[in-house]
Amino acid sequence: MSESHISGEAAPADANASSHNPGAHHGGLAKLAIGAIGVVFGDIGTSPLYAFRETFASHHGAPGISVDPVHIHGVLSLVFWSMMIVVTFKYVLTIMKADNKGEGGSLALLALINRKSENAKWTAPFILLGVFATALFYGDSMITPAMSVLSATEGLQYVHPGFKQFIVPLAIAILFGLFAIQSRGTEKVGTLFGPIMLVYFVTLAVMGVMHIAEMPSIIVQAINPLNALNFFMTDGFRAFVALGSVVLAVTGAEALYADMGHFGRNPIGVSWMTFVLPCLMLNYMGQGAMVLSQPDAASAAALIKDPFFLMIPDAVRIPVIVLAMLATIIASQAVISGAFSLTHQAIQLGFMPRMQIKHTSAAAAGQIYIPVVNWGLMVMVLVLVLFFGSSSALAAAYGIAVTGAMFIDTMLLAAVLITLWRWPLWKAVPLIGVFIVVDIAYFGANLIKVPQGGWVPLAIGLFIFTLLTTWSKGRTLMRAAMAEGTIPFEVFAKSAHSSAQRVPGTAVFMASNSAGVPSALLHNIKHNKVLHERVVILTVDIQDVPVVSPENRVACKQFGEGFFRLTLRYGFLEETDVPAALKEANVCGEPFTMMKTSFFLSRQTLIASSRPGMAIWREKLFAWMLRNAASAMEFFRLPTNRVVELGSQVEI
Repeated sequence: MSESHISGEAAPADANASSHNPGAHHGGLAKLAIGAIGVVFGDIGTSPLYAFRETFASHHGAPGISVDPVHIHGVLSLVFWSMMIVVTFKYVLTIMKADNKGEGGSLALLALINRKSENAKWTAPFILLGVFATALFYGDSMITPAMSVLSATEGLQYVHPGFKQFIVPLAIAILFGLFAIQSRGTEKVGTLFGPIMLVYFVTLAVMGVMHIAEMPSIIVQAINPLNALNFFMTDGFRAFVALGSVVLAVTGAEALYADMGHFGRNPIGVSWMTFVLPCLMLNYMGQGAMVLSQPDAASAAALIKDPFFLMIPDAVRIPVIVLAMLATIIASQAVISGAFSLTHQAIQLGFMPRMQIKHTSAAAAGQIYIPVVNWGLMVMVLVLVLFFGSSSALAAAYGIAVTGAMFIDTMLLAAVLITLWRWPLWKAVPLIGVFIVVDIAYFGANLIKVPQGGWVPLAIGLFIFTLLTTWSKGRTLMRAAMAEGTIPFEVFAKSAHSSAQRVPGTAVFMASNSAGVPSALLHNIKHNKVLHERVVILTVDIQDVPVVSPENRVACKQFGEGFFRLTLRYGFLEETDVPAALKEANVCGEPFTMMKTSFFLSRQTLIASSRPGMAIWREKLFAWMLRNAASAMEFFRLPTNRVVELGSQVEI
């Protein structure tokens, strides 16, 4: 079976970061900054719907935090400094500098470490961490749509109490519709994302300012770190538990890094610092001011149950709730698109089997749709909505996937700072130390929620981690088994050209390894006893960079007598369209003509055995994944009427 694979080679010398800077191609900083608001900040932008409320809520019999100035000031201070430390200092100012040719995200960072490192031993644990962060992202991409849409539809009960019974059915209908339209692409709908989110964030700010005007001192109290410290000194362990809900205010911070390749570091940073952060904090402070301005404790306790929706003026309640629903749909769309993009990267980097990938836009290469991922996510999201039934119940499951991924990002950043950037320890250790302390505090606070629902994303993450590592290990073992006893291609070329009938045309034999003779070629000459006039062994080489420049795409080696070995190099974000690349390639003798070219693929049937390698159950799991992988013909876009498949059996 022909498969793409990671190359350990360094990036081509002329491939530089600026060539992949979206700002160089797609307009000015302001345009990109506005575009980022519509895509990048959807998740963190919908946090005011539930984060402040959940911090004070009682969960599973445990009493909630008292609604008084000490605790409200303390929570607001924790929210503000969480945004500053986690989002601003960690992601915007530090991690986003660790880009892989302009791309961000756990897999891009992992590919950067793998490409730059000289010692494979110390990188192995980081590869496992990066893979687990990827697995946790899928858990997050299931919980985010369920949590966001449920929290918005719950606002309808404040329009009329009779709407309460329709909250879950309406959320299910919205989510089903969202997943159903994915196959049509989001290019047209995406143009509306920016303006809608701009209006949404402005609405957040205006609602906050309306209540801050009644208590301006709340601004000073919120940014005063002593209030957060006083909260911990007053409540101790209960304040630590509250961190598990405070972190809901920064869920989506990792999206800034993952989406960096679409907008660039500067536009995202500008959007965050000048617009998104002020709007979010004004809303949180407005919620706090509204609760504190109540004349008695009973009124304050009533408002803290859902401060976001109760702060909306009656005259605009329905439009604001509809706007909140649109914002949660946009946040969900960003996560779903992120899952498609991450899956594509994982397939290219060899952590997932090939899947059917449909391109929904002729202009934008990143606009893709993966049916298996789409419908799998939809089923899990709807199950979560039905199982938990409310956003408050889902809150327990929400934080742990996010905080786990954030902690892994810190570990990967430490590897980059110390081993790749060669920062002195006196400079790197304090910075990483602060991030680790904060991440462990948030992750620890969410571990307490494991019995109440936190086990869900952990179970999902562990299951997907098992799939990813099993596929990666199985591919390695299968290649090693196929390489046993293979003869060098140079030897084969010298002996085969005169021992078989030569027929007109070109035969392209897809090979996963750049050495040896593919089994399809051996089977063809053994059973058909013919060779084409031109025989090309083709390897698709996926490199640890997002994009490979056109001049470095093709490499060809000639062995004489019509035998060639051809390598096509791609970045992990690129589409592997083999016929298109061959048409552009002016190598290996005459130009490639598809009507005169036949593609030969090897299809392996895996036989689980007791040979040392993987446990039998993992070998059987790998065999199942191999059987259900998309065909190489479809993945490499080979012409259907020009493909011949030859099978064999392999033991690992």
